[in-house]
Amino acid sequence: MSETQSALGSERAPDGRIRRRRRLRFRLRYLLIAGFLIWYGWNYYQSPPLVLAYTLQAIQSLIVIAIYISISLLHFVALFWFLGRGRTYWIDPGETGLTFDDYKGNDEVLEVAKRIVTLLKGVKKFKEMGGEVSKGLLLVGPPGTGKSYLAQVIANEAGLPFAYCSAPSFQNMFFGVSNLRVMMLYRKARKKALEHGACIVFIDEIDAIGVTRGGTGTFFGAGLGLLNELLLQLDPPKLEHRLWAKILRRLGFRPKPGPQPVVFTIAATNLPEALDKALTRPGRFDRQITVDPPDNEGRIEVIRYYLSKVKHSPTINVKQLAAEMVGDTPAKIKHIINEAVIKAHFDGRDEITYEDIAYARDVHEWGLRQPIRDMLPEERRRIAYHEAGHTVAQMRLLPHHRVVKATIVRHGRAYGFAAARPVVEQHIRSDQEILAHIQVNLASRAAEELFLNTKLVGVAGDLANATQLALHYIGTWGMAGTLYSYAAFGDNKPDRELRQRINELLDEQLRRVKEVLKEEEELVHAIARELLAREELYGDDLEELAKRYGRGPFPFLQERRTLGDHTEVAAAQDAPAAVAGGDPA
Repeated sequence: MSETQSALGSERAPDGRIRRRRRLRFRLRYLLIAGFLIWYGWNYYQSPPLVLAYTLQAIQSLIVIAIYISISLLHFVALFWFLGRGRTYWIDPGETGLTFDDYKGNDEVLEVAKRIVTLLKGVKKFKEMGGEVSKGLLLVGPPGTGKSYLAQVIANEAGLPFAYCSAPSFQNMFFGVSNLRVMMLYRKARKKALEHGACIVFIDEIDAIGVTRGGTGTFFGAGLGLLNELLLQLDPPKLEHRLWAKILRRLGFRPKPGPQPVVFTIAATNLPEALDKALTRPGRFDRQITVDPPDNEGRIEVIRYYLSKVKHSPTINVKQLAAEMVGDTPAKIKHIINEAVIKAHFDGRDEITYEDIAYARDVHEWGLRQPIRDMLPEERRRIAYHEAGHTVAQMRLLPHHRVVKATIVRHGRAYGFAAARPVVEQHIRSDQEILAHIQVNLASRAAEELFLNTKLVGVAGDLANATQLALHYIGTWGMAGTLYSYAAFGDNKPDRELRQRINELLDEQLRRVKEVLKEEEELVHAIARELLAREELYGDDLEELAKRYGRGPFPFLQERRTLGDHTEVAAAQDAPAAVAGGDPA
């Protein structure tokens, strides 16, 4: 016998021994059953009435015991079945009606989704080529960018059943129930996959249960078990999932497992860096796609799509809206257009206009206008100079932003604010731009000290924002003469030395913004006077005041003269509006 044959024989030997042992166990069982039947038949032949009476009594006792056991088991199973049902919504193929034509704003993500659908539709052919279908897809991005929407589109286009669930819904106060919920979810998913060829499970906010073990969200007990159960279900061993096939395999008539059902898991998160490495390794979540808010062209596409679903005025300039709705997600755009429809309806009109959309956007971003009619004149004057300081600093120091509104009317909890929106695409900020934003936040305190000779409580939010920026400027981004990063150790609480450096940086930026406001003293007084007289000033009003009273330079006004009308300028992917001075008093 050759070495190859002997090696093969040694590999097959354990298999043969296991099969022989199984056959031996089955034969012993059959012999015991046959022996019992022979013994019972012989006794029945000797004394039929006595044996029959004992038999009936034994059967009656067994029935009573079985009933008690069944009731106990029924209570136990019903309890765990009820507790094990998570908040999972099952959608059959075609129920959503969403297609690739309904997903707008991100063509690159849509192309990846189409490839996934092609693979899910051709599972059999792909396996014949020797390939394995991906187990999962991780969608990363801020809220409202369309991650769950994309998952529904994939399921509908692939013609597969779709399970929508939130990761926090798996958690339960009873130990073991969380694991049971995950098991029941994937058991049902595999059953549907055997019927339809595949199944899609969507888990939203997966970071709620998939945080790195040993991190800040320490996993003990149920938390650790839940993550481990999810890892097992994402990449299960090759076992038989059909009941009749399990019985045949147990009896030794089905040595190999049957076809493995394809369960494709799509998860969404805003914190991919917090996920456990075992969760994101290849074989579980094979692909990771970042879903960002749409760019200028994407916003135009999204706005046109949602406008096509409502009655609107043909005079609405979509390009202007796209330039003004900077960084807005598809969910926010949809909400704003719907709020515009509500306003037009209550105004007695049957179509929306640009003014309706602008009103809805302002209410969404800044809150409902709620004037305080009994405010003291001195308080109104203080708020006016507070917001005038923010406004002038924004106009002088933020070249890529346009100040769109300054107000001393309460909106929500804010007694006033000055808001600026970016007007050009900007993805990375420099050290000078960070310092400019710090100065804008400190401009309110600078205006109070310069023109009111006092300090007000309304700067709480401004100081918090400025301090946060200063902390990252020094301790995270290495912009203050040191490359030491506090973020490397996960320590967000500054020590005594870092607090001192932050305070020195803030003092220096306060001095610089005071110099800016001193140069623009006439403009600050003019804006404050107009705010006291009119309560609210918009972008065109502020630019007119800057041309009349300002010393400048005002970078945005120069940029507008160079680039033309601002409605044709592309928008940025920063926050939709840089709001300063929106603190409750």
